[in-house]
Amino acid sequence: MYTFQSRVRYSELDAEGKLGISAIVDYFQDCSTFQAEALGVGLSYLKERGLVWVMSCWQIVIDRYPGLGDEITVGTFPYAFRGFLGYRNFFLEDAKGNRIVRANSIWTLMDLEAGRPARATDAMLEAYRMEPKLDMEYELRKVRLSGEGESRPGFYVEKQHLDVNRHVNNAEYIRMAQAYLPEGFEVGQMRAEYRKPALLHDRIVPVVYEWEERMGVSLENGEGSPFAVVEFAAGHPEA
Repeated sequence: MYTFQSRVRYSELDAEGKLGISAIVDYFQDCSTFQAEALGVGLSYLKERGLVWVMSCWQIVIDRYPGLGDEITVGTFPYAFRGFLGYRNFFLEDAKGNRIVRANSIWTLMDLEAGRPARATDAMLEAYRMEPKLDMEYELRKVRLSGEGESRPGFYVEKQHLDVNRHVNNAEYIRMAQAYLPEGFEVGQMRAEYRKPALLHDRIVPVVYEWEERMGVSLENGEGSPFAVVEFAAGHPEA
């Protein structure tokens, strides 16, 4: 398990004055990157071998949102390697050690030159210690949206959306999708499935779905093929 401590900054707050979903994803991505770097299998190791970890899906469950100045502990650990897939849990704890956010994620290791998935190297398998998965209700990997979607005006990928791999960052898709949540919709769970990477100047057309107590946004290429699909389930996290 790898953890680091932080304090919620003003610059990380959303319009409701709390640490929002996309900021939580940023913390989680940083945490897994810090662990990889500490174990010697981080960005430089991957780059030298032409490898990259690509996010396949997220499931994030929020019991309570941290607010301004709250002290938090961010943690992560892998619980399985299966072929080219890596399975990893994340969590946020408050200053009293209560787990207020839990998450599951699945990652695909890609060989960039071959353009296909690759198995984890021996060094990776030796570096990471598998731990028992978090106690949470695990949803299916695939996100299926319900009902008739409504297309919204498209927009283009700009430089600020990209990560070091020159793809749209995982958290950016979530920020894009959040823009279509109705006023007052409080997210208790977020799921995201990543289908294919969006690149600089790609056009993204959001298709918005609403059913029961859920909202979904399919971020598509304009021809009905999604880059990512994001689902928000309403909840009542503690203040």
